[in-house]
Order: sequence, then C-alpha cells, then structure tokens
Amino acid sequence: MSTYGLIGLLIAFAGVAVSIVCLLVGHLMGRKRTSGFVETLTWGGYIASILSAVALTFCCALLVFCFMTGDTSIQYVVQNHSDASGTLGWLYKLSGLWGGRQGSLLFWAWLISVFNAVVAIRSMKKMDKLDNMALLVSQIVLAAFAGVLLFSESNMPFTAMPAMYFDSTGALTNGAQIWGMNALLEHWAMAIHPPTLFIGYAGLTIPFAYAIAALIVNDPSKAWVERSSRYAIFSWLFLGIGIGLGAVWAYVVLGWGGYWGWDPVENASLLSWLVGVALIHSFTVYRQRGAFKRWSVMCACITFAFVIVGTFITRSGLVQSVHAFEGDSVSLVLFLALIVLSVVAGIIGLVIRWKSFGPSKGGEDSIENMMSKDAAYYFNNVIMVVFAFLLAYLTISSALPSWLPFGGQALSAGTYNTIARPLGIIYCMILAVCPLLSWGKTEGKQFWKRARVPGICALVLFAILMAYFLMYLLPSYDAMVAAGGSTAASVTDYGPSWYYNGMAVVGFIVASLLFFNSLFMLGRGLRAYKKKHGKNVFASLFGMFKDHAATYGGFVAHISMAIILVGLIGSSMYVTEKVEYLEYDPETGGTNDEFVIQDFTLKYTGNSIDELENGTDILYTLEFDVYKGEEFVGHVAPSVQLVSTTQQQKLLASVIGFPTEDLFVVYRGVNTDGDFALDVRVNPCISLVWVGFGLMMVGILIALIGKRKPVKKGKPGEIDPGDGNGSSGGVVAVLESVEVTQGADGSVTVVSEEVVVTEDASDADAEPSGKEA
Repeated sequence: MSTYGLIGLLIAFAGVAVSIVCLLVGHLMGRKRTSGFVETLTWGGYIASILSAVALTFCCALLVFCFMTGDTSIQYVVQNHSDASGTLGWLYKLSGLWGGRQGSLLFWAWLISVFNAVVAIRSMKKMDKLDNMALLVSQIVLAAFAGVLLFSESNMPFTAMPAMYFDSTGALTNGAQIWGMNALLEHWAMAIHPPTLFIGYAGLTIPFAYAIAALIVNDPSKAWVERSSRYAIFSWLFLGIGIGLGAVWAYVVLGWGGYWGWDPVENASLLSWLVGVALIHSFTVYRQRGAFKRWSVMCACITFAFVIVGTFITRSGLVQSVHAFEGDSVSLVLFLALIVLSVVAGIIGLVIRWKSFGPSKGGEDSIENMMSKDAAYYFNNVIMVVFAFLLAYLTISSALPSWLPFGGQALSAGTYNTIARPLGIIYCMILAVCPLLSWGKTEGKQFWKRARVPGICALVLFAILMAYFLMYLLPSYDAMVAAGGSTAASVTDYGPSWYYNGMAVVGFIVASLLFFNSLFMLGRGLRAYKKKHGKNVFASLFGMFKDHAATYGGFVAHISMAIILVGLIGSSMYVTEKVEYLEYDPETGGTNDEFVIQDFTLKYTGNSIDELENGTDILYTLEFDVYKGEEFVGHVAPSVQLVSTTQQQKLLASVIGFPTEDLFVVYRGVNTDGDFALDVRVNPCISLVWVGFGLMMVGILIALIGKRKPVKKGKPGEIDPGDGNGSSGGVVAVLESVEVTQGADGSVTVVSEEVVVTEDASDADAEPSGKEA
C-alpha cells in the first residue's frame, strides 16, 4: 500500500510542476503574441492541475481504505486508527485521515487541489489571463504542500510499517499494540471539526491567488473580486462551522464546563476567521464603491498569511498545547516561508501597481465624515486586523524573547478576555450603527428617521435584559465574590464590580441595538420588494433573499451576532461552579448526600460499570435525578471512560439544557476514600450562543447561494446603486414618482421623489431634497 501511495504523490507532484510550467510559459509567450500553441500550452496547464487533483484524491482514498479495513502496512494508519465501534465507529475510522500531522497535511493539499480543479474547470473555456494567473499562483501553493509530503520523511503519510513491530504471524507487537487515536478525539463534533476548518483554509487560497493574479496582469477592475467572493464566503462559512464544532466538543468532552479557553490552537483557528471578516466587507466596498482596492488586495494576502500562521502555530512546536501536533522542523521552515512570501508578494505587487489600484472614479478611499458607512467599514477592518495581529502575538508570546512585552510568558485566559470583551462590544456597536448610515455623510435628520423605531424596540429589549440581569446575573456575581478563593478571583481579577458589571450592561445595550437595527433593515427590504413586485409576504421574502442574498444574508448574520453577544456575556461572565465530594456509603453501595447548586438539587439514584463494545474501554457512570425547587426537571448520568490499554480517562459530561441556562455535570472519579467527585456548573444564556451560531451559518449560507444578478443600466425607473461599473449585489432604487421643474436657463430640478429602496436598504425611507439635474 505504501508503494501505491508514493506513486500517487509522485504523479500529483509531477502534475503540479507541469501545470506551473505550462501556465507560466503560456503567459510569458502570450504577452508577445497569441497563437494556437500558446492556447494549447495553457490548456495543458489546466489539464495538469486537474490531474494533480485526481492523483491526490487517489492518495486520500488509499489511506481511507486502509483505515476502514484495518490494514497495518502503513505506519501512519497504525498510529492514528480508531478501534471504536457502534453507530459512529465508521466516522472515527474515517477521521484518522486527518487525525495526525502527515494525514492532515495530505488532506489539506487534496482540498487545495480540488479548489484549483474547480477554478480550472470553470475557466477552461475562456482561459482568461486573470484566471490563468490565479490558477498558477494557487498551483505554486499546492507545490509547496505536495513537495513537503513527498520529500520530507517526517511528513510522508505512506511510510511503511517497520518489520520490528510485527511478530511471526504478522500481528502487531511491542508498543504498536497500544498505538491509535486519542480517545478524546472520538466524538462526532471533533471528527467533523478538522475537515471543516481545512476546507476553509484551502478555500482562502483562491482569493489570495486572484489578488496576486490581478497585480500580475494589472487588472484593477472588480473582476478578481467577483470571481473570488464566493470562494471567500464559502471558506469563511466552513471556518465558522469548524470553530463552532470545536466549541461543542470542548463543552461536552473536555469536562471543564466551557467552550472556549484561548488555547493556542483555538486561537490559531480564529485568526483567519477574524481577518476573513475584514476581507468579505472589503470586497463589498470594492464592488459597490470602487474603493478599498489596495486594501482588498493586501487583505486577501494577509488572510492567506494568517491561515498559514494558524497551522504554523499548530505544527511547528513553537508553542505547547494539548491540541498541537508534534513539532517538525520542515513544517517550521515551509510555513514560515509561505507566511513571509505571501505578504511580501502583496506589498511588492502593490508598490509596482500603486497607481493602477487607486480608487476608481466615484470611489474614494479617504473618509469624508466619521458618521458614514465608509468610516464604519474602515473601522470594521481595522478592529478585525488589529485584533488578529494582537491575538497572534499573544499566542506565540511564550516563544518570544523575554525582553519583548509578554515575552516568555504563557498567558492565561483572563488576559485574552480582558482584551477581547471590550473590543468585541465596540465591534458590535459598529455593526449596530452601520446600517443606519449613508455613504459619504449621514444627515442627522436622516439618521434619526432610520433609528427611531428600532431604537424604541431596542429599549424594550434592553429593559427585559436588565430585569434578567438584576434578578439573576448580578446575584450570581455577588455569590461568586462572597464565596472567596479561586471562585471570587475568577471575576474580581478583571477589575472592580462597577467595571465588570458595567461592561455587561453596555453589552446588552449594544446587542439590543444590533438586533433591532438589523431586523428592521430586513423588514424595510421586504416591504420595498413587496411594493415593487406586488407579491405576497412569503413570495416577497423568498424573492428578496434570492435576488439580493449578499445584502440580506449579511443582515441575518448581524442579527445572530446580537444573539451571540448576549449568550457570551451570560455564559462566560456569570457562571456558577461548585466542586464537591459526595461521601460513599459502603453499606448501601452509594451515597445518601444531595448535591445543591443555586436552586438545583441532584439526588443520587445509582451507578454502573460497563464494558464498551470495543472490548477495551470501561465506562463508570453515576446517575442523578435533578430537581429545580420541588419540581423534577430531568436526569443526568455523567461518566468517566477509561481506555484500558493506555489508562487514559475521558470525562463525559451530562447536560440538561433550559431556555435560559444549562446544568452541566461532570463526574471526576473517586478519591482515596471512595467518595464521588462532582464538578457542577450553571451556565446562563449558553443556549443563545448555539442558536446565534446556527443563525450566523444560515445568514452566510444565504449570502453564498443567492444569485448575484447584475443591474441593467439605462432601464427606465431604475438607478444603478453601484460604483458606476455595473456593480451587482445591491438592491435597485426604484423611483415611484418624480416631479420636476424647468428653470429659465434650461436646468431641470427634481422637486420631489419617492424612493422605495436603495442599494443597501438602509436608505429605503430617505427623504431626498431637490437637486440640480
């Protein structure tokens, strides 16, 4: 099997090399003349890129076959196989493909090749210079991955299993008998988490490739943005799904009661997601306004660089983490080189094409007024990129020299929270205000008209949230402080109570504004679409999302951010935790104690010890009935899974979810006296985190799958809201009625007009004054 895998890698690398040569030579020859030979050469580059994807598909399929059949001829398979059985056993076996360093690198390379093949197939008929160069750049990236897989012994996924690990019958012996997948990874969320992240990582290669391609062919039009926007949104969607699945896994498997601990590898996955936010918003301004051109190119390069920074942190051994792979010197050099080259390529390209990539006519990079959409988009970009750089620096601070700030220090989660909480609230405030603003400058009267109704609704929601805060969250805070010790330190270390609780109150104000401002933008768009097309509400809703998906998918995503913000405040700032032993009674074989936390009471009902289907793992389980006051609300069964071969423990939490809180119960084993150790938490508002996350994915999906119908110019009754170059993605402004007067000098003045809906729906009820025609 290892020989077949090696042949597959050789074919893949040869295909990548041939495609690079053909595309490069074709481009250089095509600059001087156009001929059938040049077209044939370029076409050969496209075919070779598809061939490399086929070869890497074979390599991945070969590993999957070995995992599924229990083949032991490949060392990587033996080291990362799963012995799990049951309904999801096949999924855990499949996840061995990306469960280790070598396999995940192969999987990532395969995904890049698939994206490249998609670009090649979609562009093969035209073979436009922009597409040719984008494919060339992405194939160069793939060459780096394929080269490391093929020529680096430590990263080769098809190394044959050494004969010393087999006995005379061919069975595994010595230490190889206990090799296999870490039991903590055998969970459905963790099995899906890595591939979704890798899809996002691989997909962000395409916007980077098109950005560099635009510089190479000197094409400052929005063509490269339009061709790479869907790849950017698609990749960002999968990055979000991957991060969310990782949070689910951390919540129910690791047994610490949270879902985000600012671990270095967690941070690594967040970096590219943060800069991806800036990239997507920059693309919007590029398409609609002809502005942020230079920044969009650089942002595409920075986003790709942060993808590599993330995997550099994970694979280089630079920082220590329970999630990180074993350090590898080849990975250190490869990924560090890719980081530097991707950023340097963007900088040098922009220096050379500086004039070409200036703002187009009608597009302006400078901010005329702070109360404008231009300023909101600008600060959106600044906050996301600055936070990403700061997060990257803090993540690797333990590996930096001690003379640098935080150098040589492994920072606690509290340090990250101290920075992230206020910054996140400021960012959400920008999202809340942005829909109410206009491009260029926002008049006070116009802003007030847009803000008054959602503002009143936001006050009502804020009042409800404050009632919940005063009746539940604030007493929880006081109880934590009164408990003293580490429990009190977990909240008092962030500052005095007025600051800690004041931040929560400000967060609730921002969340309320963000929720209703975004919701009313959706409502205005629906009303305008219904009035224009004369359809019923449901038909208008479907048509609006279908025809203007990018705009309204964004509003749905912003609504989800408001929900998530409330959930984050409750579930990360006001958690009640209690760790206690329940005394074991040898006579009854259990305990007569009750576990009380807040108004919940856990009453012991029994325990069990079971052998799992794989024959090697043992499950120790406690059973409790749960009462809230005097009312029975459910049953929990926290357990500890012991892997007999390695003596590794896996804590399986038991959770009862309520609309406003979760009861989170972990069984941590027994002490020397045989008493049961329980760690129980009450996590308020955590359901809003999951609901908001799901809604965000829906919003991004809407923006991804909806049509981007170009606006036809010159059609009576319509105004192109774009940048004057045929921009698509906005909503057409329809003039229902126009009254004009003609002056003595022949000039025509618009006296009044009724605007149904404008480009971003935020100006749907604008009141334009008379203007000279």
